[in-house]
Amino acid sequence: MDRVQLVLLGLPILLFCSDVVTLFAPQPPAAPKPHRHPQAASGAFQPGDSSPDAADSAQLTVDGPGSGTTVELKFCASCSYKGNAMTMKRMLDTSFPGIHVVLENYPPPFPKRALGKMVPFVQVGAIATLMAGDQIFPRFGMVPPPWYYSLRANRFGTMASVWMFGNFAQSLLQSSGAFEVYCNGQLVFSKLSEQRFPSEFELRELIGNRLSDSQIGKNLEKDLVLDDDVESTHDHLSVST
Repeated sequence: MDRVQLVLLGLPILLFCSDVVTLFAPQPPAAPKPHRHPQAASGAFQPGDSSPDAADSAQLTVDGPGSGTTVELKFCASCSYKGNAMTMKRMLDTSFPGIHVVLENYPPPFPKRALGKMVPFVQVGAIATLMAGDQIFPRFGMVPPPWYYSLRANRFGTMASVWMFGNFAQSLLQSSGAFEVYCNGQLVFSKLSEQRFPSEFELRELIGNRLSDSQIGKNLEKDLVLDDDVESTHDHLSVST
């Protein structure tokens, strides 16, 4: 073999070995999340402050319209949907302060995952048959078929095609095409069913309709009490003057 043939032979083998190592390598451990200590804002409720206005203002600062609500965005990581998921997460964090948004990969069904694991072995078998078919077929009592000689006549192009189509099939089998949205464990939107992505306005409305009624009522009640206190204080100052 000359140098060009060695390069054409070694490049697909090198890329194939890197794919195998990446496929079966263990996942790296998740980075620990930094523990953040909440800082007391100016005017916040302090342990020594027993005034009811300070306690109410502290609770209003901690509680938000999304407190106690968990939204799960399960998307196809191999489909490059992470950017859409991050955009939706920022929108939900801004629209519903206090909401907990979780990003998670939505894997394909088990048969597709199993077939995706078998693709590298099929690639190895095809390349080995192409390189040593003259010795492999007679061992099984078979005569090499005519298509074998046709492929062997352009073995390097055939090997590159096997590697390219194998990688394409593997990426297709590993993708689920999903973008599923769950709110407190209940499915609120499914790309697999709708065959489209949700808009930001649509997702905001879907999540807003499913927020905890008790939490919303609690926040509304606090807002009304605060407004009543402000109005009574204003009336008292007007009477005094």
